Amino acid sequence: MYQARQRTNPTSNGHSLNQRRQFLNTTASGLGMAALGSMLTDDEFMTSSTASDELVNPLAPRKPHFDPKAKACIFIFMAGAPSHLDLFDEKPVLKERHGQPLPPSMLEKVRFAFIKKDKALLQGSPYKFSKHGESGMNLSELLPKLGSVADDLLLVRSLHTEQFNHHPGQLMMQCGRGTFGLPTMGSWLTYGLGSETQNLPGYVVLNSGRGSSGGATLWQSGFLPSTHAGVLFRNQGEPVLNLANPAGIPMSLQRAGLDALKDVNSNRYNEINDPEIAARIASYELAFRMQTAAPELIDLSKESKQTLEAYGVERGEPKDLGGRGKQGDTYRSFARNCLLARRMVERGVRFINIIYASWDHHSNLPKELPYNAGCVDQPIAALISDLKQRGMLDSTMVVWGSEFGRTPLGENRNGKREVGTGRDHHPYSFSMAMAGGGLKGGLTYGETDEIGWHATENRVHINDLHATMLHQFGLDHLKLTHRFQGRDYRLTDVGGRVIPEWIH
Repeated sequence: MYQARQRTNPTSNGHSLNQRRQFLNTTASGLGMAALGSMLTDDEFMTSSTASDELVNPLAPRKPHFDPKAKACIFIFMAGAPSHLDLFDEKPVLKERHGQPLPPSMLEKVRFAFIKKDKALLQGSPYKFSKHGESGMNLSELLPKLGSVADDLLLVRSLHTEQFNHHPGQLMMQCGRGTFGLPTMGSWLTYGLGSETQNLPGYVVLNSGRGSSGGATLWQSGFLPSTHAGVLFRNQGEPVLNLANPAGIPMSLQRAGLDALKDVNSNRYNEINDPEIAARIASYELAFRMQTAAPELIDLSKESKQTLEAYGVERGEPKDLGGRGKQGDTYRSFARNCLLARRMVERGVRFINIIYASWDHHSNLPKELPYNAGCVDQPIAALISDLKQRGMLDSTMVVWGSEFGRTPLGENRNGKREVGTGRDHHPYSFSMAMAGGGLKGGLTYGETDEIGWHATENRVHINDLHATMLHQFGLDHLKLTHRFQGRDYRLTDVGGRVIPEWIH
């Protein structure tokens, strides 16, 4: 079993770990962070059966604790927190009580980011909900395409978190705790399972919209080796900055230079057996191979017209809508990212994080929420359908998630006693949607109270979500650990439980 006690390599020493990070962050234009250990086997520095393989080859494929259902994850992170009350969790009582205050007793110990408690009023959703599929899953009119794949969705309405501000909340969802310096989900997955691709990183990040408040901390490797950090890709132009050769430098010349470096480093490796030397060679080799693989990845010219239209790759921007979620040609960018995610899974990438911001609708919900929902609805539905048609959905977990929900109260940050046009941060209940990876489709799990304030039935903590996701990859969340500063850390911190009702 893959546990911290087996990690007796030099990176368990703080000094050596700092050396490794410093080296990998300055190697091959930052691509040392993405160096794939499987290259080392190709380059005959070791075989997969040697004990030293784990020490210097951290991304070599490894066996899970038990048979997995999932092999890859596409985590679509809706940074800023969508309103579950307007998208996933219909509340007729909240609509009936629109404009009414809550009893002071309900607000006494509640923290808000901006709402003024003494004048806050309930705000019902103006959007209609309808049932979809054989399962009768109830979804907002803002998500009609997602409704078409309802029978493939696991809709969870009872999540809760301790964090009520964005950056800590985003870290909580990505890292299991709302603090800096911790590895993200993608880092833990590649740490536990390695990668199945030789020419691309095992953990890739794609951005749309204006960028999340959490920034690069949402794909950090934390105290894990830097090879497990996410690599930010662009969906057009040069996929990774500084990946291409400088003008006038042919591939043959670069190959000759790399071969010379490889010979020098190989001699030194044979003398002192330092795994950092092998990691250096791997980072250079990955950068070289990515010069061909990455441009091919983002070239959609061989995709059928039907596929491009299904994802909405050439969609135009809607008129009279926009706001926080709009940054450039956002609709096309997000559609491309969803299609690229499918292509990455086909090429063996383990974890793809698509980040779309921002859903932080403190105001202007009538224009901004329909814009954001319209941006993501079609491509995500197309992604799920596409994976299913290709026989890939059973082994690919697709997740729609965010850091928390939005309040049943309207925002009134100016202290006015009137219903606002936005909602504040709400950690006490929110919704997520998942599909594939051995999870049950057509299932609505958990409930909130009549106004959507508290998760009341089958409550799910973020650590429970992570434990269940890891389980689908054949990993026991209690055993996937790393010793750091005298403690065995894990993604689920000191909590977490697998939720069997979600699993086929």
